[in-house]
Amino acid sequence: VPHFHLYFLLILGGSFLLGVGVWVLVDPMGFREIVAANPVLFTGVYVILAMGSMLFLLGFLGCCGAIRENKCLLMFFFMLILFIFLAELAAAILAFLFREHLTREYFSRELKRHYQGHNNTDVLTSTWNAIMTTFDCCGVSGPEDFDESLFRLLSPTKMVPEACCQGNSYPGDVSMEQCVSGSMVFRHNKGCYSAVVDYFEMYIYTAGALAIVVLTIELFAMVFAMCLFRGIQ
Repeated sequence: VPHFHLYFLLILGGSFLLGVGVWVLVDPMGFREIVAANPVLFTGVYVILAMGSMLFLLGFLGCCGAIRENKCLLMFFFMLILFIFLAELAAAILAFLFREHLTREYFSRELKRHYQGHNNTDVLTSTWNAIMTTFDCCGVSGPEDFDESLFRLLSPTKMVPEACCQGNSYPGDVSMEQCVSGSMVFRHNKGCYSAVVDYFEMYIYTAGALAIVVLTIELFAMVFAMCLFRGIQ
C-alpha cells in the first residue's frame, strides 16, 4: 500500500505526544504547582494531548484513504494534518517564548507570597518542601528569600522552615531549633533556582525535540498525501 509506513509513523508520533502529555500532567514532583499563578506556562500540555489524539486518529484516516484511494478522504486528511502542523508550530514557539517567565525574580515572588511552612498541607507549600528536601537547598536564591514573606508572618520565631535544615539529610546530627532560628551552620545556604529551572527545561527540551520529529513526519505525510491525491485517476 503506498506510503502505509508513513501513516504508521503518524500513529506512532501521536502516541509519543500522548505519552509526553501524560508524563508532564502526572508530574510526580508537583512542580507545576509552583507556577499555578501563571497557568499559561502549563497549558501547552493540554495542547500536546489534543494534538497527540488527533494525530493518532489521523494516522488511521490516512491509512484508510491510501488503501481505498479515496480522493475526498485524502484531501480531508491533508487539511487536518495541515491544521495540526500549524497548531503544533505555534505551541512550540509559545513554549520557547514562555521560558522567559522562569526567572529567579518570578519564583522568589511566588515563594514569598504563597509558601506557608513545613507541615502545611497546601500543595504549593508541600511542593517547595519536597524540592528543598530533595535538592538540599533553601529558598530560590537562598535563605534570605524568606525575609518579609508569608512564612515569616505565620511563623515569626523562625528564620527558615525545617525543609531548609541539614537534619533532613543527616538526622540526629543537626539541631532543628538552631537551624530554624537562623544558624548558618545547620541549614542549607544554596538556593533551589538552578534545580527548578533545570527541571522545567527538561520538560521543554524533551517536548521540543519530540516536536521536531513529529513535525517532520507530518510534513512528509502532507507531501505524500498530495502526491497520492494527484496520482489517483
